[in-house]
Amino acid sequence: MTVTAALDLAIFDAADIDKVGSFYAELTGWDVVRQDSDRFGVRAPDGQEVEFQRAPDHVAPRWPGQAYPQQFHLDLRTEDPGAQAERAVGLGATRLADGPNWITLADPAGHPFDLCQFDGVGARMQLFAVTIDAADPSALGRFYADLTGMEQSYDGPEGAFVTDGRRNLLFQRINDEYNPPRWPDPAYPQQAHLDLRVRDLDAGTARAVELGATRLDAGDDGFRVFTDPAGHPFCLVR
Repeated sequence: MTVTAALDLAIFDAADIDKVGSFYAELTGWDVVRQDSDRFGVRAPDGQEVEFQRAPDHVAPRWPGQAYPQQFHLDLRTEDPGAQAERAVGLGATRLADGPNWITLADPAGHPFDLCQFDGVGARMQLFAVTIDAADPSALGRFYADLTGMEQSYDGPEGAFVTDGRRNLLFQRINDEYNPPRWPDPAYPQQAHLDLRVRDLDAGTARAVELGATRLDAGDDGFRVFTDPAGHPFCLVR
């Protein structure tokens, strides 16, 4: 039987997790489900969660460009991006750019995120996707699809889309020379990582390495740390 790892959540690094976690809770209307000295977690109405992990030496991304790349960003759906962007700025965000039907901002920790127009969302925002940068998004999408059992439902020149019908991962092509993280070097920060849940860590490790992951010397009996083929760290957790 092929071992699959279930996508659990995305975890973003920040020096002040209370500030950035409270920002997202207020902006999105999501519930705070974890708040301790190391993590701040919020949960969307459909059950998807995002956490913020304390990283005292966090170096914020400087979007756009690859000198201090974003690596990850959140795509959030809302009926009125313009109004919500104004709210976000009032809560501590920085407006970065306007797209055809989205607005790009940076949160208080410096992580870019997109407010995307979508009808019928309601008062609370939806998490459409966690988007991950890569030089070869097609290959990285296949890696995560194979590891998680999700479907790679789109593969085009600008990126790839992986979904299980509820949780979505987008892989975005970086046209400039891609600058991968070099975890745990703070000069080349990961910015965020995925937690993937498995029943058996040994079997999950074998499957991840078979697909092209590299195991790192980190973790304990409950989790193990890897890098994907693009250099992004991720954890297998039990």
